[in-house]
Amino acid sequence: MIILEHPISRAELKEYAANTFGDMIKCVADVEKGQLAIDADLHADLERMLLENGSDQSSLWGFNLYPDEMEDDFIEYDSLINIRSWQGNPSRDVLDKDVREMIASLVSKFITE
Repeated sequence: MIILEHPISRAELKEYAANTFGDMIKCVADVEKGQLAIDADLHADLERMLLENGSDQSSLWGFNLYPDEMEDDFIEYDSLINIRSWQGNPSRDVLDKDVREMIASLVSKFITE
C-alpha cells in the first residue's frame, strides 16, 4: 500500500496491479486533501491507512483503475466503502458527479501516460 506523493506512469501502475489483481488496482482518493492511495487487496485497507494519516472519513472514496483501459473504462467508481446513506450515497458506486470529477482530477494528476 502506498500514498502517492508524485505522479507515476501507467506502466508503473500496471506493475502495482500485477501484485494483486493483475488487470486492476484498488484505490482510495481523499478528495479534500488531494491524496491518492493505491495497491491493496481491499479498499478498506487503503481507507484505514488514509484515516491513520489524518484524512476525514467523509472525504474518502474508493474506486478501481484498469491500467490497460482508456477513457471511461479506465476508472470504475465502485467500492463497498462508498456506501454512505448519510452522505446521499446509498450505493457502492460514487453517485455524485462532482465527487467523480474530483476523483478523475486526482487520477489525472497522479497517473501519467
